Amino acid sequence: MNTPDASALLPAESDYDRLHANFAWAVPARFNIASVCCDRWAEDPERLAMIEIGDDGSAREITFAELQRGANRLANSLVAQGVQPGDRVGVLLPQRHETALVHLACFKLGAISVPLFSLFGPEALLHRLADCGMRAIVSDARGLATLDEIRHQLPALQAIYTVDGVPDAGRPTADALDFHAALAAASEVFVTRETHPDEPALIIYTSGTTGSPKGAVHGHRVLLGHLPGVEMSHNLLPQPGDRLWTPADWAWIGGLLDVLLPALYHAVPIVAHRMLKFSPEAAFALIERHRVRNLFLPPTALKLMRRVEQPQRRWQLDVRSVASGGESLGEALLAWGQETFGLTINEFYGQTECNMVLSACAALGVHRPGAIGKAVPGHELAIVDAEGRRLADGETGHIAVRAPDPVMFLHYWQKPEATAAKFAGEWLLTGDMGRRDAEGYFTFLSRDDDVITSAGYRIGPAPIENCLLGHPAVRMAAVVGKPDELRTEIVAAYVVLAEGWDASPALVETLQQHVRSRLAAHEYPREIHFVDEFPMTATGKIVRKALRTLDRDERTLDRDETP
Repeated sequence: MNTPDASALLPAESDYDRLHANFAWAVPARFNIASVCCDRWAEDPERLAMIEIGDDGSAREITFAELQRGANRLANSLVAQGVQPGDRVGVLLPQRHETALVHLACFKLGAISVPLFSLFGPEALLHRLADCGMRAIVSDARGLATLDEIRHQLPALQAIYTVDGVPDAGRPTADALDFHAALAAASEVFVTRETHPDEPALIIYTSGTTGSPKGAVHGHRVLLGHLPGVEMSHNLLPQPGDRLWTPADWAWIGGLLDVLLPALYHAVPIVAHRMLKFSPEAAFALIERHRVRNLFLPPTALKLMRRVEQPQRRWQLDVRSVASGGESLGEALLAWGQETFGLTINEFYGQTECNMVLSACAALGVHRPGAIGKAVPGHELAIVDAEGRRLADGETGHIAVRAPDPVMFLHYWQKPEATAAKFAGEWLLTGDMGRRDAEGYFTFLSRDDDVITSAGYRIGPAPIENCLLGHPAVRMAAVVGKPDELRTEIVAAYVVLAEGWDASPALVETLQQHVRSRLAAHEYPREIHFVDEFPMTATGKIVRKALRTLDRDERTLDRDETP
């Protein structure tokens, strides 16, 4: 393997205090993600970019030169289909090399790529495609089956590509283009657009904590903003021999901007393999077989891997860094990581609108169990009140990030009021409550809204409630998170039935499948409680805190029985 000669934003040998004090951003006047993540490395025809693992376990090595040729061909094909700079292009694919090609092609021509979770149901997908007025989309057979259900509601969608061959005649997506045939017919010469760092590159949708999910628009500079946090969480990436893998889907900001694009930026080979269902044994085997040195493992993946007995004796592991984010891991899980991998797992923190701003880093001596790290060099964080006034160390308040910041979103897509509400003066409010101590460590305490953290996903209640209300049996619905040892929280729904419907285990299963098939598998309620009425405030709002304390009754299906 060729060792990359890319320079990190964080020096390999330093200490945290000096790094934080001396760090200065160097955002160029022109910056395009495709140029730094692909074009500059493609001059070396042998430089390895990716190891793609097939369903049969086979491994295919892909060079930067191959990525560049494919991205250039796709950019030309998209232009031929009428896609122009600023148009939105969907990426409805799991971890595979075509996913990277689509993002790179969009960046090259100045279009805005929109990552989409491949397991989204029709309602979840329809909202995102319609909201951003998507012009083109690249998907696979599974995604096309979902698109068939909603194609008639998407007049702006002019071009569909499929990586799995064209569908049969008579289907709504019968006009889909064969992705690989389209690339073969296009020129492999394309001049990457010289974009401004603030020119939109991505729209990543939030989880929908209040109302429907919002599209967070990020400029090309967002990659630069992520790099110090990625480097810090991986003990000063890149180092000779580094190789990255995550089970997290590249459709989420954690997979795309914490792993895929930073790996390409640093020419650190990335292993592409998305398990349809996470298997801890298969994860350990993959790490061993493909010599993975750097891992981003969400907390739920770590908890499942912890159940495997003595993995360090069953597999030969040579891991240099493990990063994890989404919740505090706790001392027991950190101790397991030390025993299993021989290292301290580095926790980090961020969100779709402003990611990778706090991190631990064992290599710099930044680590404290129960804390979510210190401010990553280049980012200024504080605990503030609702008006944006700094609070003293030890006081509880909003975890906030000072604007401007290269990693910070530009705005919510066509939602200026929601964008303004995200800020208190010069501070972006993350929506999380926490404390900072005298040494600069931040501790997460709670959300200040109703977001549910489950298996690494941040889930908003509104889309689930709206989906439940679409079933004729449901008159009223409210969704909350309930504590769960494995997933942190599970989705629990409280339902007031419509007249003529009776509570039963069969109805619970029907409602669960109603949500699972329309939104996504991770969003369906694992518990459903039937109640006669909701606790309400004087102004008619549901008191969710009171719902969380309600006892279950005989009409509630236990989550262990959930199919």
